[in-house]
Amino acid sequence: MISLRRLVLAIPLLIAAPASAQEMPRPDYSAFSATTFLRFLNARDGEIRRSPHVGLSFGGRTISATLDTGSTGVVVAAALIPNFDQLPVIGDGKLTYTSSGRIMLGQWVTTPLTLVGADGASVTTAPMPVLAITRIACTETARRCEPNDDPRHTAMVGVGFGRERDAQARSTPDKNPLLQIASTSGQREGYVITTEGIHIGLTAQTTKGEFRFIKLKKMDGIDDWAGIPACISIGGQTPAACGSMLVDTGVGDMYMTAPPAQAPTIPLPDGTAVSIALGGEAASTPLYDFKVGDAAARLAPDRIFLHTSDERTFVNTGFHLLYGFDYLYDADGGYAAFRRR
Repeated sequence: MISLRRLVLAIPLLIAAPASAQEMPRPDYSAFSATTFLRFLNARDGEIRRSPHVGLSFGGRTISATLDTGSTGVVVAAALIPNFDQLPVIGDGKLTYTSSGRIMLGQWVTTPLTLVGADGASVTTAPMPVLAITRIACTETARRCEPNDDPRHTAMVGVGFGRERDAQARSTPDKNPLLQIASTSGQREGYVITTEGIHIGLTAQTTKGEFRFIKLKKMDGIDDWAGIPACISIGGQTPAACGSMLVDTGVGDMYMTAPPAQAPTIPLPDGTAVSIALGGEAASTPLYDFKVGDAAARLAPDRIFLHTSDERTFVNTGFHLLYGFDYLYDADGGYAAFRRR
């Protein structure tokens, strides 16, 4: 069920907004003041050469963990959690990262945790579910995976949304640590991610500038927001194919599923133009575009893994999107937004 707090916060924004998932006017964040900035442990003055990392602590030492917008939930090797065998157990857990093919197996346990930035700023959650993994398996089509019966270094902080039905069972908002912060007085739940770090909590200051907002729809039967509506055009093909987009800071590659008419050649030849637009209409103004193999284009992914299907259109951008845009997610109101730098 939607919490009363979220419902109350969402109503003022939704009254003036049409129901379709299209670009929207800017929401008003002037009533909110609470925010915390966590500088990434691997921030390099505007450069993001690999997935961003934050500190993660369960009351003991602080470990480095990937901040992943492509999944929902904290997934960490059980060996890294102090007194793991004494924590309350919810049940067996399994989460599959479809981009790599890694299958995380272990137990859901309940524990508070702290996320820490490079400059020492931190946020602490209330006791929440954490997937403590004791084994890693691989899918038959895994791209980057090695089975491990005793994982000791895995640490992922999944802060994405709309992931429940993509081989990530139980990936609901109660698993997102940024939505379980112990003290949320004066805070609009959500975040803004830049190449330098993450602003936790939306305010007029953290959301200033020319953001392009998209209203998200609710998932059917799940208290979570569905993926970002988007359209893909490959090689200038028209009309564009429309479906959804995932901003995934956990990978450097791009993963695409498009109709065969959009991609007659696989893999895509160097120089092929790729255009991605926000919204559910093919005529939408592109958010960004690039050419395959253009090493000088910072928005271009490391590689593109393309699958053709008449059933689904989807693009996982990878973290290279952050070279050109700051990325906002409003968990209370159900918005995504992009601010060009």
